[in-house]
Amino acid sequence: MTDDGPTDPTPAPPSRLRAVLPDLAPWHASADFRKLWLAGLISSFGSFLTFVALPVQIKELTGSAAAVGAIGAVELVPLVVFGLYGGALADALDKRKLILWTEAGQALLSAVLLVNALLPSPAVWPLYAVAALSSALVSVQRPALDALWPRIVAHEHLPAAGSLNALRWQVGGVAGPALAGVVVAYAGLGWAYGTDLLTFVASVLLTLGIAPSPASHAAAKPSLKAIAEGARYAWSRKELLGTYVIDIAAMLFAMPLAVLPFLADELNAPWSLGLMYAAVPAGAMLVSLTSGWTSRVHRHGRVVVLSAALWGVAIAAAGVTRDVWLVLLFLTLGGAADMVSGIFRGVMWNQTIPDELRGRLAGIELLSYSVGPQLGQTYVGGIAAWKGVRTSVWSGGLLCVGAVGLLALCLPKLMAYDARTNEHAVRLREQRAAAAAAAPAPTPAES
Repeated sequence: MTDDGPTDPTPAPPSRLRAVLPDLAPWHASADFRKLWLAGLISSFGSFLTFVALPVQIKELTGSAAAVGAIGAVELVPLVVFGLYGGALADALDKRKLILWTEAGQALLSAVLLVNALLPSPAVWPLYAVAALSSALVSVQRPALDALWPRIVAHEHLPAAGSLNALRWQVGGVAGPALAGVVVAYAGLGWAYGTDLLTFVASVLLTLGIAPSPASHAAAKPSLKAIAEGARYAWSRKELLGTYVIDIAAMLFAMPLAVLPFLADELNAPWSLGLMYAAVPAGAMLVSLTSGWTSRVHRHGRVVVLSAALWGVAIAAAGVTRDVWLVLLFLTLGGAADMVSGIFRGVMWNQTIPDELRGRLAGIELLSYSVGPQLGQTYVGGIAAWKGVRTSVWSGGLLCVGAVGLLALCLPKLMAYDARTNEHAVRLREQRAAAAAAAPAPTPAES
């Protein structure tokens, strides 16, 4: 039965559930986004298996917390060098090709770990060598990935895409470490490394189906001059600079992952190691699964600062408590806070950086969210060897809170950032709207 009276043209407001659940608009609108998302999900699952297996193997071979923390030290130099140069390459070359070649390289490194694990007496030095080479490949790949997302996703869908990308990482981050604890304990390290190898092969096959993404006409050739140009632009944008240093401080002081194998032993709960590694991404996943609210937030800088401080509080609490279940709870809460910070840092980057500079700025972004954790592993491992595991965790959390508070006072532009009025966000939004209006309508086959 129909109503012949006047209809109300105003669309019904979204339900409360839809307002909280992730926005799937990027998934529906872009086939390339779907393929790249699935490729990343598969490879991240395997990578997290190795993420747990590698420090466990070094612990078994050396028995030293400092040796485990040294993983961060060997990853640092290639991260810095190749992160900056990788950003320049991402601006100057086809981004899809860079992603493909680096994924293939990661597969080869997983094969090396597998062969070494199967030896009667595995050597320690290949573990550090693979960690360094893998860091170099990730440093080349991540700027290309970060620069590619805004090309395959509409401007207004970028916050939703950021949440979905985070969710992809978190699914692997929860399932990978949780499974790794069981696989390493009962099947052996070789199974973890072998699975990682297979996931990289699958990721390469999916990425082959993505459209090429050549360099922008205005992009500079990879050179020290081009890298310096990107650095000058980043320095001129104090709100962007703030997102970098806030994250570095948080990860430098409060990244306890390197000592989790020792913390699990100290709590007489070696069975909990996989859960500890999974707790941080599990908290992040909870945020991503309820991320519908993120598109309605505009003061991104303030949220970045608050969530970074809450990360430090959670890590300090995890170091103080002696109950393993409370440790898992606080690690989960810390992961949730870090995810909120990551979402809004990514939105600020993607909605304000010009296309021709995006690769180089992505290289700087890579340093901001990677150098901190790498140095943090070395820091927490050294403090654990000096003052004890639990002290290294709770003291790092408190230092994180203090550093974030001090930086917030020194960065008024970060605290004042508003996506609705920021000149860079407004300019890029207008440019993308004009480009969309000038583009020809897609044919039925293309859509």
